[in-house]
Amino acid sequence: MAAERLDRLKDIIRDCEKAVVAFSGGVDSTLLLSVAHEVLGDNVMAVTVVSSFMPRHEKKESIEIANLIGARHKIVTIDENDIEGFTDNPVDRCYICKKFLFSQVLAIAGGQGIACVMDATNADDTGDYRPGLRALRELGVRSPLLEAGLTKAEIREFSKERNLTSWKKPAMACLATRVPYGEKITKKKLRQIDEAEELLRSLGYGNCRVRHHGNLARIEVSPKSIGQLMKPDQRRQVTEHLRGLGFKYITVDMQGYRMGSLNEAICGEEEKS
Repeated sequence: MAAERLDRLKDIIRDCEKAVVAFSGGVDSTLLLSVAHEVLGDNVMAVTVVSSFMPRHEKKESIEIANLIGARHKIVTIDENDIEGFTDNPVDRCYICKKFLFSQVLAIAGGQGIACVMDATNADDTGDYRPGLRALRELGVRSPLLEAGLTKAEIREFSKERNLTSWKKPAMACLATRVPYGEKITKKKLRQIDEAEELLRSLGYGNCRVRHHGNLARIEVSPKSIGQLMKPDQRRQVTEHLRGLGFKYITVDMQGYRMGSLNEAICGEEEKS
């Protein structure tokens, strides 16, 4: 069945003839770009949007991965202050952001004479609160992985078979998702989050989040890693680093890392990990 879905993915991409892939360098967009380049060759181009709400390591990784695949690649830099209403951080922030970002990508595609723009939403992404999906539908952006019914596990497996280094990368999301809805998004907050998570990743915590609650940082790591984080030397290192970034209180979420934990307040139930 999974093989059939991969064949379906190729058919969907082939029907586009020419395409632009919104490319972050993550697990999903890397497989999508790899398959699109296999099917369309130079008729596909990757576009990576860079901003202060994108983890800084992702720009470097997106360039490296696109080069390895051999795809054409364009970097576009934006400022979050250019996105009207985004920094106010409303509940539909993701919709506002996606509408702006993909309007930019569509304009780039149009300038290249390309009608088809693709994003890397997969079949598992429909289970969380994702208002950004509405923006994609309104703009006519295709989601081939979702259309083909490919799940995250299948995407990782096919990525591994293709020797894509992204196959075991942890899930990543916009840094703004670490700030509770209704609280202002600022460059300072985004920088604090990015630098705090960079430290955790350097210590080996792949799936990690630092949720920004004013002067309090709430750390999420996988449940099995909480004990390691609580070891005296590690606890001291993380505490000192985060205090140096401006946090007064540093806590560890005992539930551990779970995707979209800040959505729990608006959904009224725990999100899937």
